[in-house]
Amino acid sequence: MTTTEAREPGTTPAPKDPPTTDPATTADRERRRISARVRILLWLLLVMAVALASVATTTRSILLHDTDQRINGLLAQEAGEFANFEEQGFDPETGLPFTDPERLLKVFLQRQYADLDEELLGLVGNVGDRPTKFVQQREIPVALPLHEDGEALRSIYASPDSTGTLHRPEGEVRWAKVTVARYGGEPAAAFVVAFHPGREQERADEVFRVLLAISGVALLMTTGIAWVVAGRILKPVRLVRTTAAQLTEQDLTRRIPVHGNDDVAALAETFNAMLDRLERAFAAQRRFVDDAGHELRTPITIVRGHLELMGDDPAEREETVRLVTDELDRMSRIVEDLLLLAKTERPDFVSPEPVQLAELTADVYVKARTLGDRDWVLDQVADREVRLDPQRITQAMVQLAQNAVQHTTAGQTIRIGSRADGARVELYVADSGPGVQAQDAEVIFERFRRGTARRGVRGTGAGLGLSIVKAIAEGHGGRVGLRTTEGGGATFVLTLDSD
Repeated sequence: MTTTEAREPGTTPAPKDPPTTDPATTADRERRRISARVRILLWLLLVMAVALASVATTTRSILLHDTDQRINGLLAQEAGEFANFEEQGFDPETGLPFTDPERLLKVFLQRQYADLDEELLGLVGNVGDRPTKFVQQREIPVALPLHEDGEALRSIYASPDSTGTLHRPEGEVRWAKVTVARYGGEPAAAFVVAFHPGREQERADEVFRVLLAISGVALLMTTGIAWVVAGRILKPVRLVRTTAAQLTEQDLTRRIPVHGNDDVAALAETFNAMLDRLERAFAAQRRFVDDAGHELRTPITIVRGHLELMGDDPAEREETVRLVTDELDRMSRIVEDLLLLAKTERPDFVSPEPVQLAELTADVYVKARTLGDRDWVLDQVADREVRLDPQRITQAMVQLAQNAVQHTTAGQTIRIGSRADGARVELYVADSGPGVQAQDAEVIFERFRRGTARRGVRGTGAGLGLSIVKAIAEGHGGRVGLRTTEGGGATFVLTLDSD
């Protein structure tokens, strides 16, 4: 349910104050706004940071995977070599197959050379007891080698698995084990190959850290370069903003310099084109106001003067009303013509469509014959289809015919016609009047400009008719021209493209 304020009959509600913008609020909003340059830079840095971090992480994962593959291959190789030696080897002292596991392990270890992070061990004894170990005598670059860690050895020896990973506080150990079958009543034994992957993993971590450092430097360089490049790319955008902020109704002449042929340059060109349209629109508006004020001032003064001096005499009142009505009609015509000229700036001022030029010329001739008692002649007619606005062209041609009537007397000839000249067509109105003086030919198409010689009598029009004809011609992408009629007079020609 809605409610309305009660007000007395016959009263109108008080106008509401327009919403105002607090300057402080606007300033705060400006301070909080993040520029497009910063936003582009932040997004670029975010994407690059994610990409570089992904590259570094992926590289580390690949290195660790390769390390695992190499270690697994090394463990399998050493275990396979021992299994083959156990099956096919001979004791160098007897020349017979090995029968003693301890002798087997000693001979094999003597013939092997382990990698830097690799340990080769021989274990002899019962599972659950502390086994006897045989170790190659060399330095292992780890805090606690496996052969010195009794608990770890017992865990590996007792494990039913042939491979595994042992996690110790001193570092990870990857191992593989080959058990030795009993020979007669000899105790059980096992060959163990162990690898300490700490240094290999540290190498992968070092590569990862180097990549991160390089990525950080790349991000810093990218930040500087992107800041400069984004500034250059967005410079026209800033100019658009600055220019828009500085534009006023009194100054629409500022334009943005256009460089290059990219999207930003296209934006600047579009903005400049918009300013051109705005400038033309405001110029047309100002011209309309100036012209209306200039031309309407005189009839308004005349109307006011006659009304102020009007007496009680019926004849005088009738004459005053006639004069006032005449001036009001003239004011109405001026306003209508000015409004029409103001519409010429609109893109929909003309609506072209396919038109048969011969039919249009004949229609104009029929309409023009009613304008005055003249010798009207339908001259040559072009038989062609053209694209134009038939109503606007008819309006222009009738205006030219009316102009010819004003400059001729009863019985004089006025010819109307059309002709084709290649890709152009011409529509013309030729009269046999006094013609147009040379000094007038340059100005008669301007607003409120009249010729200085019209059979010795100045016309009563406002001087807008030919301006309207010119605007219609230019709206079609054509022009209006003045030529001398053979035998005397003036010929006004509309020249239009036939497409």
